[in-house]
Amino acid sequence: MINLLQKLFSMLIMIEFVLGNVANGFIVLVNCIDWVKRHKISCADGILTALAVSRIVLLWVIIFYWYAMMFNPALYSLKVQTIIGITWVISNHFSLWLVTSLSIFYLLKIANFSCLLFLHLKRRAERVVLMVLWGSLFILVCHLTVLSINQKMEMNDYGRNITWKNNLEIMYHLNMTVLTLTNIIPFIMSLTAFLLLIFSLWKHLKRMQLSGKGTQDPSTKVHVRAMQTVISFLLLFVIYFLAQIIQIWTFITPKNDSVLMLCEVLRILHPSAHSLILIWGNKTLRQAFLSFLWQLTCWLKEKK
Repeated sequence: MINLLQKLFSMLIMIEFVLGNVANGFIVLVNCIDWVKRHKISCADGILTALAVSRIVLLWVIIFYWYAMMFNPALYSLKVQTIIGITWVISNHFSLWLVTSLSIFYLLKIANFSCLLFLHLKRRAERVVLMVLWGSLFILVCHLTVLSINQKMEMNDYGRNITWKNNLEIMYHLNMTVLTLTNIIPFIMSLTAFLLLIFSLWKHLKRMQLSGKGTQDPSTKVHVRAMQTVISFLLLFVIYFLAQIIQIWTFITPKNDSVLMLCEVLRILHPSAHSLILIWGNKTLRQAFLSFLWQLTCWLKEKK
C-alpha cells in the first residue's frame, strides 16, 4: 500500500513539475516575444514574466529536494543543503512578492474608490508596485541573514556534539518563526487586495442597478477576472504554506516517506496550477495558448 502511494505521489509530482515548467515557460516566451516586437513591456507583463522565471527556479529546487530526500540522500550534503536552501528562499520570496505586487497592481488599476489616498496611489500604480518590491528586498535580506545564522548554529552543533533532539528543536522553532513572518505579510496584502476588489465590485454593481444598466459590462468582467486570479493564489498559497509547516515538522518527528511526498505534491501545486490560472485569466496569454493548441492539433492531424 505504501509503495503504491509513493508511486502515485511520484507520478503526480512529475506531472505537476512538467505542467508548471511548460506554463511558466510559455508565459516567459510569449511576453519576451511581445517585448521584442513592441520594444516595450507593460508593468503587468513585466511582473508576470519575472514571476514565471522565479517559479521555474522554485520548481527545480523543489524537485531536486524531493529527489535527494527520497532517492539519493547522499547527494544532499551540507554544502548542497546550503545552496538549495538559499536558492529556495530567494525563488520562493520573489514568487510570493511578485504575485502580491500583481494583486496590488490589479487593485489599483481596476478598483474605483473616491478616497483621495486611493486616487493618489491609483495614478502612481507602477511606482507603488516598485516600492513594494523594494520593501520586499529588505525582508529577503533579513530572511537570508537568519538562514545564515541557522546554518552556523547547525555546524557548531555538530562540532560540540550536541544531541540531535535539541538541535532539531532549535532549527524547527527558528524555521517556523522565519517562515511565518516572511509569508504572512504578502498573504495579508493579497487578502486585503481581494477584499477591496470585492467591495469595489459590489459598489460598481450597485451603481449599475440604480442606473438601470446590465451587470455584464466590461468593468464587471475585469473585476471578476482579477478576483479569480487573486483568490486562486490565496487558496493555493494556504495549501503551500501548510505543506511547508508539515515538512518542517517532520525534521523533529520520525520520517514518513508518504507524508513527505504528499507535502511535495502540495508544494508543487502552487507554482504550477496558479500559473495555468494566470494564463487563462490574461487575454493575450489565453489567445496565444489557444492559438498554440490549434496549431499543435493541425500539426498532429498532418502527421497522421
